[in-house]
Amino acid sequence: MNFDALLAAHRGKRIRIGLAGAGEFGRSFLFRSGRAQAIEVVAVADRDRERAAAAVANAGMSAASVAITQDAAELAEMPLDMIVEATGEPEVAAGLAELAIARGKHFAMVTKEADCVVGPILQAQAQAAGVVCTPVDGDQPSLLVALVSWAKLLGLEVVCAGKAGEYDVVYDRESHGGEFWTNPSVRHSRLADLQRATIPDYCELAIVANATGLKVDRPELHAPVARTLELPDLFRPRTDGGLLAASGVVDMFVCLRRPDELSFAGGVFVIVRCDDRATWEVLRGKGIPVSSDGGFALLHNPVHLLGIEAPVSLVNAVHLRAPAATLFPHYDMHGRATRELAAGTRFTIGVRHTIPGVETLLAPASAVKDAAPVPYYMLTGCTLAKSVKPGMILTRDMVEPPPRSALWRLRALQDSRFFGA
Repeated sequence: MNFDALLAAHRGKRIRIGLAGAGEFGRSFLFRSGRAQAIEVVAVADRDRERAAAAVANAGMSAASVAITQDAAELAEMPLDMIVEATGEPEVAAGLAELAIARGKHFAMVTKEADCVVGPILQAQAQAAGVVCTPVDGDQPSLLVALVSWAKLLGLEVVCAGKAGEYDVVYDRESHGGEFWTNPSVRHSRLADLQRATIPDYCELAIVANATGLKVDRPELHAPVARTLELPDLFRPRTDGGLLAASGVVDMFVCLRRPDELSFAGGVFVIVRCDDRATWEVLRGKGIPVSSDGGFALLHNPVHLLGIEAPVSLVNAVHLRAPAATLFPHYDMHGRATRELAAGTRFTIGVRHTIPGVETLLAPASAVKDAAPVPYYMLTGCTLAKSVKPGMILTRDMVEPPPRSALWRLRALQDSRFFGA
């Protein structure tokens, strides 16, 4: 895509942005904003004022050129074109999105945890207000959605769309042995206790499913430990010798590589069907990974660049009114008890989004009422109204929601709009 040609009518225009959250993503975005052609960050909100000031200084910006506040809600009252939300706190993100949209500002949602719960209703509110609410490039969901849409535009059948986990398994011949490298079954057995899919992985794949209409093949995901070259053989239907019960699904893998090989951690991929075998044999010769039977091929983007590549989605949203993904409530992340949880237990999210005693899985979305499951991130701040046994899915009738929660209020609006509940 030629961005110079696509955005020629907007050349010279700069988007005035307020950034909420000066953590890893926000810091990298802030640095890039001082060098990108079409954007400028004029305000930063972070509870840690010193962290925000340090991020501004690191970007080479003068303190006088950027307003710094500890209250993200103040950004909605400033003369901005767009707010980029990167706090990583879904409750804060949801509330700020609703406020910004009501004030007529475009909104970029980096906090994917909010998008996987209430992204569809926020986009509906934005459309009604004449602005755009978008995920951002630089994180895996929007990059994978882009790869899927590109493949579909070319008329390719997407058999599986997926991502790599955050961490690789680095092969060591002395400790792992030769069969570990060549035999996925041996590998699976040896790594039975390895946590392969993390909570953020489920979150990101829920967003991709909600944006693309692709299905979830297995609620717990397959998540094999695999070499990149093995993906076309693994992520194909079982009838063709692969892992999948059906075609057109989302999943993930943990990259197995030698120490001298390129990491796939953070990358995205699609497996497509090779409908023109002769052409794909030519492409195999050019280095495209093709399955052993010649029927499936891997196409991939091996990296995501955090805030460095976020400006692309922001410019598209503001100037072209094109969000990086359009979300519908097809799938939710649900919580399942891994041990007995006593009545009165209050849920809090810790490191890597974990809730003690709760695991997650992907399942079709439904209205959050009665005995229906509660989306995982909505459990934060909830108190159990009754004890729960291991293996039970956490449902609405089991919990007391936190008071004045933006996530819960927005989810009720979303359920009413999309499920009539």
